[in-house]
Amino acid sequence: MHSSHLLLEEPIRMASILEPSKASFFPAMTKIVGTLGPKSRSVEVISACLKAGMSVARFDFSWGGPEYHQETLENLKAAVKVTKKLCAVMLDTVGPELQVVNKSETAISLLADGLVVLTPDQKREASSEVLPINFDGLSKAVKPGDTIFVGQYLFTGSETTSVWLEVSEVKGNDVVCVIKNSATLAGSLFTLHASQIHIGLPTLSDKDKEVISTWGVQNKIDFLSLSYTRHAEDVRQAREYLSKLGDLYQTQIFAKIENAEGLTHFDEILQEADGIILSRGNLGIDLPPEKVFLFQKAALYKCNMAGKPAVVTRVVDSMTDNLRPTRAEATDVANAVLDGSDAILLGAETLRGLYPVETISTVGRICAEAEKVFNQDLYFKKTVKYVGEPMTHLESIASSAVRAAIKVKASVIICFTSSGRAARLIAKYRPTMPVLSVVIPRLKTNQLRWNFSGAFEARQSLIVRGLFPMLADPRHPAESTSATNESVLKVALDHGKASGVIKSHDRVVVCQKVGDASVVKIIELED
Repeated sequence: MHSSHLLLEEPIRMASILEPSKASFFPAMTKIVGTLGPKSRSVEVISACLKAGMSVARFDFSWGGPEYHQETLENLKAAVKVTKKLCAVMLDTVGPELQVVNKSETAISLLADGLVVLTPDQKREASSEVLPINFDGLSKAVKPGDTIFVGQYLFTGSETTSVWLEVSEVKGNDVVCVIKNSATLAGSLFTLHASQIHIGLPTLSDKDKEVISTWGVQNKIDFLSLSYTRHAEDVRQAREYLSKLGDLYQTQIFAKIENAEGLTHFDEILQEADGIILSRGNLGIDLPPEKVFLFQKAALYKCNMAGKPAVVTRVVDSMTDNLRPTRAEATDVANAVLDGSDAILLGAETLRGLYPVETISTVGRICAEAEKVFNQDLYFKKTVKYVGEPMTHLESIASSAVRAAIKVKASVIICFTSSGRAARLIAKYRPTMPVLSVVIPRLKTNQLRWNFSGAFEARQSLIVRGLFPMLADPRHPAESTSATNESVLKVALDHGKASGVIKSHDRVVVCQKVGDASVVKIIELED
């Protein structure tokens, strides 16, 4: 039963599976991104989410205005203070999302084999015969035989709140469709997805730009999740836009791959973006079901080799209404971890789900179990081989630190970094122990005032598997001229001891810069 991705004792004792897992300070190395919304915006619930393992909070602007999200964010800040757990902020753009507009909000029943007309005329009332949409170019983009999905949370196969349409004819600006399954659409807005069809709308809409330049700037967002990224140029344009907005030049851009167009240009997008989100909800519609796993495995491998964080979405949909995931979902979360995912993104499960906190802790527990059997040795060899020789200076230091830590069975790797790059490179080699990334603030000036950088870099490592940041005191330099950098190191070790990651007689691998040289050293702790 030997599987290349799994590290299991041969042959595995079945009884050992039932043994309870040892509790550890870090619930899992894999990170959890939670979407905050109606069911998860009070200080109490957000605090519980942070304690359960959420390290990035996602604000989805597909619904809810800036004031609404600002209230939620103020509650998040309060929760961070109460729990003393860092949390990064991700703004998710709307992008070229097509929507059916149902002003009256009355439920619409659609019956299989009937006809329904999609029209750009938004003055018309939504009904069983007519669905007004927010895009006037659909009739030019589709042809008879094309498939279109409409639903509040997109067609997953099990929901009766979504409908599958087939284009039968195009009449002027209207598109006449045959209804393939009976469904009831409830609510004011439903997403519409035209399968494998190019939609001629900008990736960063004017509405998105307005939200980023006001709400985004005001709150110094750590991540921008760029919905419907289809080309590398989309990322370049978004970056150019962010570079003009004060502190947002530091914001990382995560390209959200949601359709066949993004998949086709995946390699170029990966080069430009800081990370990738595999939006499996929409991708599951654009791809035949039998191809979804292949895309996931190939995309995660490419992200891992590039050392860029990869985030997987739509894992435990059923937990929106249930306390336990289905067995397929539980297996799916574990496979995402074994495939190399850095983080799991929860959408509806935390946004409107009944059990936001339980969902986060359940996903965290599954991730932790999968990490125990992740074949790090094989992964390490594969990565070193992929990087090839000669390695860059930093890459060689990072891989050596990980190899040393594994050989001496270190309990933690401590890495001093100011840009966060060194710590991310260490994490790229997926060490089996946590990496404490000690971010050393740098003093910067804009000729008017001095300020320290570092908070962005620390929070941005909250989406990388195995990286746990702490901000150092700027008075203790990391790159000290003498070879003793004990001050910051002592603080980091004390932090590790207090949190239970490091015990006496443990070995710790430290990666730091001393003068111009990078040093990897092994420390054995006294009592």
